Amino acid sequence: MSDATVETCGWHRLVWRLAGPIILANLSVPLLGMVDTAVMGQLEAPYYIGAVAVGALIFSYIYWGFGFLRMGTTGFTAQAFGADDGVEMRATFQRGLILAAVISVAVLAMQYPILAFGSWAIDAGTEVETLAATYFKIRVWGAPAALANYVVLGWLLGRRQVRVALLLQVFLNGLNIALDIGFVVGLGWDVEGVALGTLLAEYATAAAGLWLIARTLRTVPGTVPWARLLDPVQLRRLITVNGDIFVRTLCLITAVAYFTARGAEQGDTFLAANAILMQLFMLVSHGLDGFAHVAETLVGSAVGARNRLSLRRAVTVTTQWSAGVAGVFALAYAVLGGAFIDLMTVLPEVRAAAKTFLPWMVVMPIVGIWAFQFDGVFLGATRTKALRNGMILSLATLVLLNALVMPIWGNHGLWLSLTAFMAVRSLVLILRYPALVRDLTPG
Repeated sequence: MSDATVETCGWHRLVWRLAGPIILANLSVPLLGMVDTAVMGQLEAPYYIGAVAVGALIFSYIYWGFGFLRMGTTGFTAQAFGADDGVEMRATFQRGLILAAVISVAVLAMQYPILAFGSWAIDAGTEVETLAATYFKIRVWGAPAALANYVVLGWLLGRRQVRVALLLQVFLNGLNIALDIGFVVGLGWDVEGVALGTLLAEYATAAAGLWLIARTLRTVPGTVPWARLLDPVQLRRLITVNGDIFVRTLCLITAVAYFTARGAEQGDTFLAANAILMQLFMLVSHGLDGFAHVAETLVGSAVGARNRLSLRRAVTVTTQWSAGVAGVFALAYAVLGGAFIDLMTVLPEVRAAAKTFLPWMVVMPIVGIWAFQFDGVFLGATRTKALRNGMILSLATLVLLNALVMPIWGNHGLWLSLTAFMAVRSLVLILRYPALVRDLTPG
């Protein structure tokens, strides 16, 4: 066996060792959404499903919008890890927590305008809007814990502590699922039970995560003086990178919100059907994001060490694994998608509508491979300008194409537009990748 073959096998083992726990952790996130949807789907009307979908979408804007707390923390921590800079690893975590605290205060202060805007932007039925508002008013008080959890997760991934990250994510979502079922099925609290379960799980996980990191920091050498923590160069870099990620993520969430709103315009049945199919989409995205997160970590370490060969190996091997898993998802949806839909709701009209549009979910994993994977590559390298610009172009494609095809093909046109959105994301980042490699000093 040649040295190159041995090295390649070593990279495959490394990627799978890191990706396995991350994938398990990521899949627990859409599992939570599925349980929420399934629990609501057992109630007597489709607007319960729609209410949780709309309420969760508002929080997607809040939390995903500040997803740079996770993504930026991973990239900066991985680069410090690759450069063996313990002080900067500490500083990255502390800067992230400070930023999360400031944002949390702003979210709580602005909660009523946020709710009003969300209700205006998604023109759902009266029952859906009322129940979604109830969901929001409870869950919003979990903002400090939810944002702190982003920083904790990002720092652990940047240091390749994937098993600890897995334990925290499984704890978060497992506890959330148990509380949801207990509150809704056991106590009959409908959307209030789902919101309260999430709130309590977020705070329990934040406490556990901060305790675990406090223990980990005892093994990280160095201390962080205030001058280093508030270093103007590092703060400027933090603001630039996080600003790009914020715009990128805002465009992504706007795409999901636009998709949900256009579905809601077609009535509660289409809203519920699309919400169920979006659970399958989230399962794909979180599964493939496992390899994207590994790419973030390994690419960040390669950039920190200025090693072009390691960068290429990381991208090649993680992409190979991602492509294989995407194929499995596509096959599973083609064979088992109908049974999944039947499990998610007892309403005949929602089942029929969801099965009509199921073929789009067979196509989506194949189209989305590159979008998810190269997101991880560019985040790890903190080359966020390309991510920002690509997502703006993708969102414009979604809106313009949908305006043309939805009047003709209805909900099929809506799904076609979302597929095109993923395709443009992929294409832009693929075209920008050679420049990223060229800019890195050879190792």
